[in-house]
Amino acid sequence: MENSKIAWTHHSFNPWIGCQHVSPGCDHCYAERDWDHRFHHVKWGPHGPRKRTTDDYWKGPSRWNREAEQTGKRFRVFCASLADWLDNKVPRSWRDDLAQVIHDTPNLDWLMLTKRIENFDKLAPWQRHDVPSHVWIGVTCENQEWFDRRYKHLDDINAIRFISYEPALGPLKIGAARPDWVICGGESGPGARRMKPKWARRLRDECADLGIPFFMKQIGSNHDRWPANIRGKGEDMREWPEDLRLRQFPSGKWSSADYTLPRATA
Repeated sequence: MENSKIAWTHHSFNPWIGCQHVSPGCDHCYAERDWDHRFHHVKWGPHGPRKRTTDDYWKGPSRWNREAEQTGKRFRVFCASLADWLDNKVPRSWRDDLAQVIHDTPNLDWLMLTKRIENFDKLAPWQRHDVPSHVWIGVTCENQEWFDRRYKHLDDINAIRFISYEPALGPLKIGAARPDWVICGGESGPGARRMKPKWARRLRDECADLGIPFFMKQIGSNHDRWPANIRGKGEDMREWPEDLRLRQFPSGKWSSADYTLPRATA
């Protein structure tokens, strides 16, 4: 998707569509809700075939790369918002084609987020030590259990390594891990599970102590106990408690904070 509404990226690119549940963070999957249940475009699940997007759609990254080169501004591209790039149900040739697109677009920073990081050594088109410099590798960790399971597979990959703590379903402590970036967000959509404010604040403070950039994406749509009049998905920072209005990016690539305020004691 060009000009993505996701706050931490400029564009989304889906080389294919389709996936299956692997952990509790998948229970209310927006992609499944829309592309399977609503549009009936792809059947979700282990036996549902993944559907490759069109050749014209695949030309998007080349266009963004040219624009980035002309303007001198790098664009972040979130890869596979409607799938998982390390899904073992996907033909290897599709991932090879994706790797070629990434190779040919060095003016873009590719954000490769997965819930299947354990498949990296078997399925990724790069070795751990030779990931292209414009590729960031991230894992979704909805609570401490899934952080502990997934980060150990991410830790020694030679790339910008990031954590997407969304949907936040339980408290999370980084501990001895040292990711380069942490994204935090509550769940949105029907039946959204609530993220407690203290989870976000504790993680924000831990990141500050460790020098890890912290990006607060959204409060989520189940926000009845937040001390503010928050609407919709809770994406509007102006509605949040001031101490959580923090959006930082990894230094050396993109360094930006819309709000940088003293930590709260609450």
